Amino acid sequence: MANYKNEGFDPEEISALKEECLQEGKSFIYVEDDDLDVLEEGECRHIQFPGKYQGQEVIFDTLVYTLRLHHSSLVYEMAVEEVQKTFPTYVPPEERKPNYKITPELEEEAETALTEIIEEIEETETVKVQEHVEVDMDSDYGIALDVCLNVEEITDEVIEDFIAHFQANTLSLDTTLYSFSSAEDEE
Repeated sequence: MANYKNEGFDPEEISALKEECLQEGKSFIYVEDDDLDVLEEGECRHIQFPGKYQGQEVIFDTLVYTLRLHHSSLVYEMAVEEVQKTFPTYVPPEERKPNYKITPELEEEAETALTEIIEEIEETETVKVQEHVEVDMDSDYGIALDVCLNVEEITDEVIEDFIAHFQANTLSLDTTLYSFSSAEDEE
């Protein structure tokens, strides 16, 4: 089943990645990702590592992030949806097009409502998250993995540990449901 429309299955690409990993002295490489630059250092990493899937060598294109980041993202998305019910013209700053216009008063009102809704969601623990690994076989490059781990920071050690267990098929995920509060961050 040699299908190299997806270069993440191409033996030459895999060989090049293995060589790069060898040079780095790690079982993975970091991928430059401008979308992640906005995030706090250490909460989310874009990596690639060579491995096997159903006996076939492949590149795993992987996003590894903390449970806390996953939780805050879901809370934020839910809060924005609620705010948009009251303020239909409100668009969060990260989604605004260059020609987007909003009055400062309306923006302040919407942002205040957003903050209050986030606090309410956190207080009521409406959103609960758990560790997970999602596999996307329809990725443009290799096999995409979405990995959410209950750690404070995504470090080289955390990544190496994940890869070792993933490759050995000994990965054990925490199924406990967690909820976080941004107030905890300020203590």
